[in-house]
Amino acid sequence: MPGERQTVGPADIAAAVSAQISTVSENSISEILSRTFRSIPRSDQRRWGELYVRGLLSVPGRKTMRAIADGAGGGVEQSLYQFITKSPWAAEPVRRELAELLLRIEPRAWVVQPLVIAKVGQHSVGVERRWVSQYGRVVNCQQAVGVWLASDRASCPVDWRLALPESWAGEAALRRRACIPEDVGSCPPEQCAVQAVSAMAGDWGLPHRPVVMDLRESDAYGVCALLLERRVPFVVRVDPAARSLALRPVRPAVRPGAPETVSEDTGAPCPPGSPLALVPELSRQCLPVEWYDHETDALRATSVGATRVLLRRTGPESSRPVPADPQELILVGAWQDPGRRTPSAYWLSNLPQSQLGTVYRTAMLARRVARDLTEVSESLGIRDFEGRSYRGWHHHMTMVSLAHAATVLSATPHTESRPPALRVPAARMRVGVRAA
Repeated sequence: MPGERQTVGPADIAAAVSAQISTVSENSISEILSRTFRSIPRSDQRRWGELYVRGLLSVPGRKTMRAIADGAGGGVEQSLYQFITKSPWAAEPVRRELAELLLRIEPRAWVVQPLVIAKVGQHSVGVERRWVSQYGRVVNCQQAVGVWLASDRASCPVDWRLALPESWAGEAALRRRACIPEDVGSCPPEQCAVQAVSAMAGDWGLPHRPVVMDLRESDAYGVCALLLERRVPFVVRVDPAARSLALRPVRPAVRPGAPETVSEDTGAPCPPGSPLALVPELSRQCLPVEWYDHETDALRATSVGATRVLLRRTGPESSRPVPADPQELILVGAWQDPGRRTPSAYWLSNLPQSQLGTVYRTAMLARRVARDLTEVSESLGIRDFEGRSYRGWHHHMTMVSLAHAATVLSATPHTESRPPALRVPAARMRVGVRAA
């Protein structure tokens, strides 16, 4: 806990704020704070919020509470701690205002970006030892997901969910210690993401955009079924070898007597119903798609194919498909490695097959988000919150989102055009697959 509280008046805060140096546009900071803080009722809370955001933008190194307070001249750590950890202001209205402000970047997708936050101790809310595939080992960490508005020009997180394990959600003492709200229960990351995009689609009043998610390590059937039920457009990456996923082609995938497809990775025949078994159909309907690779800042062309499928669950419910028309999906395969006979990556989508180029470019916006997470949000302290409360974590992540928005809007004025080769209209996407 921070030390004894010191009295700091508005004039002291203003002096500290003006002393901080940032390369971010002052107009962007002022506009973002004035719009998003309208729901925070007290003027002193808004001042502490401004100081915190400016500290995230200007303080070097880890963005701890003490570092931000020292950057403001000292004497304000207790007040910042109170604002982030204890103050009852709601994060959701602030995030909603931010999302509306970010419409100027003309987002073409809502990208779900997982976030693993490694921790040393056991007291941070939601922390647990888990297997993390990206690290290839068990990690003591928090798991979260952010929903980002993304275009080719910029991306920014607007909503966050902390995935609570059952060890926290079901333990009364831990819930009290972290001040976890009664209506918050255990939730795997992909389910948290569905809850977030459902709220954005239903309550925020934003123009709907396709949701981009990576479900290679998740229950792709369950997530797709939920998104279909909520009539949310989506492009989700899937594991072609997942046992829980079975696809039935809308029309026969291969002619009678054709040789069965063999996995290029294992050399084994592809099981019926897997995306790999539909490679011949994907190959027949293949075309080159130009897209902008944000990892390399280069224009690329990739061979992409698609075919119409019905999604089915394997096991006891294998005879029950996802409800029929207009619930048909398209399976998309991309030959990102020209030397492969089979696609390097697969997606499922409920967007029209006639918009195949748009579908693939939308999926590739995940690279835009991954880059901005590394180059912008990491330096703004997205993993640096050291508090233990559920409310404090959400408050900190909201402030990081505001700082991220100020950074990208300063670098990307709304009059700037997209990369020349990617003038893709951001028209509202229609859900459902048109008949061939």
